Amino acid sequence: MELHLIYAENFKLDGGACFGVVPKAIWEKLCTVDENNMVNIALRNLLVVDGDRIILFDTGIGKKQSDKFLSHYFLFGDTSLEKSFLQAGYAFEDVTDVVFTHLHFDHCGGAVKFNDDKSGYEPVFKNATYWVSKSQWENAIHPNPREKASYLPENYMPLLEKGILKFIENEQFMTPDVFLKMVNGHTPGQLFPIINYKGNKVVFGADFIATSANIPLAFIPSFDTQPLLSMQEKTEFLQEAVDHNYILIFQHDYYVECATIQKTEKGNYKEKEILKLKDI
Repeated sequence: MELHLIYAENFKLDGGACFGVVPKAIWEKLCTVDENNMVNIALRNLLVVDGDRIILFDTGIGKKQSDKFLSHYFLFGDTSLEKSFLQAGYAFEDVTDVVFTHLHFDHCGGAVKFNDDKSGYEPVFKNATYWVSKSQWENAIHPNPREKASYLPENYMPLLEKGILKFIENEQFMTPDVFLKMVNGHTPGQLFPIINYKGNKVVFGADFIATSANIPLAFIPSFDTQPLLSMQEKTEFLQEAVDHNYILIFQHDYYVECATIQKTEKGNYKEKEILKLKDI
């Protein structure tokens, strides 16, 4: 098995939104913030090569949104899917499966692009089957007012129309070494993989635990639609991570790729050892 981090865009979000009700005086000790209260956010996706399956988890924002739309997110840097795939030694055509952890625009937008004359859309990963949970799909096509702005139909409807978008009903193994776990606090039916890799269990946390600064229980983003459920899910999962020495990959942490988890004397959680994926 191979694991490769696939970087799409970097962008910025309001720091308060990233940590919910936690006061800035507390969260800024864990996270660098600029003069506009913005924090740097990575779009770190994951490529899993498992036998004849080459599975990409999430695709970033993509290039088809308007300048006005993108201006709200202050994109920076020169990372891209193309550069990351080249560095990993794979081509877009090699991907057999794309799994969307969920359908918010920053997780699925890079899966679809304009066709050559910009009269329509086509999939970026032309040989892949695309996967999303059924409950997340239902939420995306019938969005609540709070999430509506994050769901852009051009990111996923072309895949459905081409018959290459498939639905996952429940938690399941995608391969014998890749288990898809489902959580609902951030958004209904968010998926993330728990992967058997070199004798370790590696977890790509998506927006469930987006950054290392989101590990403490109360650090729930205001983006989560059910924050109390998020806290319950985090509490159960982080204890599991401690018990089994999981290695978490942080999708949105600009500074920290991976870490193991420890429980503090006060019963909360924090990172134990900060790691690079290549060193696992």
